[in-house]
Amino acid sequence: MADKPILIAGGGIGGFAAALELSRKGRAVHLLEQASEFGEVGAGIQIGPNAFRMFEVLDVTEAIMDVAVLPENLVMRDALTGAEIVRVPIGSKAFLERFKYPYGVIYRPDLHNTLIEACAEQPLVTASVNQAVTGFEDTGTGVRVRTEDGATHEGAALIGADGLWSKVRGQLVGDGKPRVSGHIAYRAVLPTEDVPAHIRQDNVVLWAGPKTHLVHYPLHRGEIYNLVVVFHSDRYEEGWDTFGDPDELTERFSGQHQDVLAMLDKIESWRMWVLCDREPIRDWSRGRITLLGDAAHPMLQYLAQGACMAMEDGVCLASRVAANGDDFETAFQEYQSLRYLRTARVQLTARLFGDIYHASGATADLRNAMLGGVDQSRPGEGMAWLYEGIDETGAQRFELGA
Repeated sequence: MADKPILIAGGGIGGFAAALELSRKGRAVHLLEQASEFGEVGAGIQIGPNAFRMFEVLDVTEAIMDVAVLPENLVMRDALTGAEIVRVPIGSKAFLERFKYPYGVIYRPDLHNTLIEACAEQPLVTASVNQAVTGFEDTGTGVRVRTEDGATHEGAALIGADGLWSKVRGQLVGDGKPRVSGHIAYRAVLPTEDVPAHIRQDNVVLWAGPKTHLVHYPLHRGEIYNLVVVFHSDRYEEGWDTFGDPDELTERFSGQHQDVLAMLDKIESWRMWVLCDREPIRDWSRGRITLLGDAAHPMLQYLAQGACMAMEDGVCLASRVAANGDDFETAFQEYQSLRYLRTARVQLTARLFGDIYHASGATADLRNAMLGGVDQSRPGEGMAWLYEGIDETGAQRFELGA
């Protein structure tokens, strides 16, 4: 099957990162995207030092730095009183010396387009739209993939990078629907000049409230501002990229600090996501089939690591494939063995951070006292297990027990 490409179901950030690194290691790739065009919903994401390490491996750092923003601080404020709880100087010399790479924020389409454009320069990458994968067959010597339009694609192996509602996972793992968190996220962007001057700053700011939070920061060279609001709700069970309900938003944030309300008032149209994840699993590979990104380990957004983990997956997976030639079963088993504990830790820690952000009463007071007492002379040290990232072979650079 050396003449057959590796098939990737899903043209998101993880799918294109895997396609890019596999092609750079000499593997032909055919990426199958269900949508009619490649694109990401316009929202911001945070990218830790571990992501910048992957940009270097993928050779896209220069393009990323052209559009990313490197904030000075991560700031948490009390959404009721406005008091600053903690300030982490991620733009400081101490942070950069410790982790060797910066902490940034980026417009999701900018990151996605950077990977798409890099893949377009690789003759070994083919990408097709309107190809929703519905099922697969491992023939023993290759794979056969079926798509919604009745087409069949032959390949050497299959990587399911088709997200939270992965069809590949459904057949491979069969663990049903994702876990609904009961949290709703609304996302929007607006021109930076529309942000009140006293709120506009080169920081990632999180306003932590009872069962709510608001995050805002600049994007795309500082030209636009990203807003994300999250609140607890049992109104919706599932959904993706639908328009939100401004009345419910107003109700959930009633009584919060005037700066929080001022930012909410600036947005006329919000996109809504129901936040879901799954329980961590150790086995997401079988034979010539494996999973990547949200298809393998969907996580809540509270650690801002979904895209980062997907890119790490792509680099690690390509390394294992390169090391094992056409023995995909061994390559995929090595890949998941290197990844599952790290990604499980991120999944579970993200849930915990959601509870911390949304605390109320005495729990919020305890949070404020504990975070306010953290020594910032070594900023980010508590997240070293995450920010140290992985190397180009996929090996974690920080001991799990540390």
